[in-house]
Amino acid sequence: MKFINIGFGNIVAADRIVSIVSPDSAPIKRLIQDAKDSGRVIDVSCGRRTRAAIITDSEHVILSAVQSETIANRLDSLDVEDDIKEEL
Repeated sequence: MKFINIGFGNIVAADRIVSIVSPDSAPIKRLIQDAKDSGRVIDVSCGRRTRAAIITDSEHVILSAVQSETIANRLDSLDVEDDIKEEL
């Protein structure tokens, strides 16, 4: 199982991530509010501005202060490392 750092020492299982989105659009704001109302939000932004919302396969929404592009790049680098190991 691979893990990704999502900021401030918090990590998420890479294979549980469905999408990584910016929280700025109205539909994502509604999704976050619905998740808050049903108790499915995990806020790991440590009081800072939320810059990424991570949707998991269990329908939890993880709010992070790290940019969504940065998290996606970290996820891509894990995939590249896996491909290199498989070739060896």
